[in-house]
Amino acid sequence: MSYEHILLVTDLLSDADIVAQKAKRIVENRPGAKLSVLHIVKDTMVGFGYELVPASSLYDEIDDERCQEARAKLAQFLERNQLNAATSEVTTAISSSEGIVSYCHKHDVDLLVIGRHKRTGIAAWISGATADNILPNVPCDSFVVRLDKPVST
Repeated sequence: MSYEHILLVTDLLSDADIVAQKAKRIVENRPGAKLSVLHIVKDTMVGFGYELVPASSLYDEIDDERCQEARAKLAQFLERNQLNAATSEVTTAISSSEGIVSYCHKHDVDLLVIGRHKRTGIAAWISGATADNILPNVPCDSFVVRLDKPVST
């Protein structure tokens, strides 16, 4: 298949470079393919029934500050991995899964590249992996990179 728009989703954790290098190789082997890089910052919203309310009266300031920090880390990530991304974006969403699925729909992504940590303990029971939550809902092919370092809580 000819992939024209490849999306690398990153959590900016220490092993994100492994996923970045795999995405870089995929893009290099697809002449004319566009690479986008996405990092999701979870909204500081709290759900009460069917309503979402700010977790703090400083909601906008807190999210702006968190996004600015994430943008700086994302810039370092792109430089460190020598990624020539057409777009790199930090955005907020209620959940990482929802933000990724929404981005794929809005931007006509052909291939999603994402890492998946093994989850153990309560982390596996409560939330599962983001990759597991998005794969049934994205409108494109997915390339999941297995990461050896387990995530536990």
